[in-house]
Amino acid sequence: MALMRKAAFAGRVETLLAKRAREGGFEKQACESLRLTFAGPEGDCHAGLTRAADSRTLLLYPRGTEIRNVRQVTVVSASELEQIAANMGLEKIEASWLGANMVLSGIPSLTLLPPSTRLQFPSGATLVVDMENAPCTQVAKVIVGHCGEKGHDFVKAATHLRGVTAWVEREGEVKASDGVTVLLPPPPRFDYG
Repeated sequence: MALMRKAAFAGRVETLLAKRAREGGFEKQACESLRLTFAGPEGDCHAGLTRAADSRTLLLYPRGTEIRNVRQVTVVSASELEQIAANMGLEKIEASWLGANMVLSGIPSLTLLPPSTRLQFPSGATLVVDMENAPCTQVAKVIVGHCGEKGHDFVKAATHLRGVTAWVEREGEVKASDGVTVLLPPPPRFDYG
């Protein structure tokens, strides 16, 4: 029996983004395609098989400890970006301001996809969702730079709408306008009691 099940919905790649170096700001630039390798998007500043532990992992490791990089790719939803903008009273929020690599459409509640969900593209390239990407004050500062003081509302406005982080399970190329097949893991049975 297969563990994964194909979702009744499918997605579409609206925008792809990348940035070679972390210096010079948080924002990424649009591109026509991304080559996904086991280390992440080729040429992107968040790629790498490992990364330094940061504030997200302080309960586990001291800051700077080398750990597996399960945050190789940041995926956001076009409709959730619209919702964040509406929550903030802004006309728009650009995916580039969030440091995202992919903007997808057609996937309801993308941010709430369960860990281990697979996102598969026509080339066979496959991402594994690690977890929800919590909104942070770094992004809020970028939005302040574009939109003024309303940018400070980002963390509250983007809660459960900020997208997911993922890692590459199978290599391949992803192109703007590609379809996305969503494969869901079995429902959790763990009692969080």
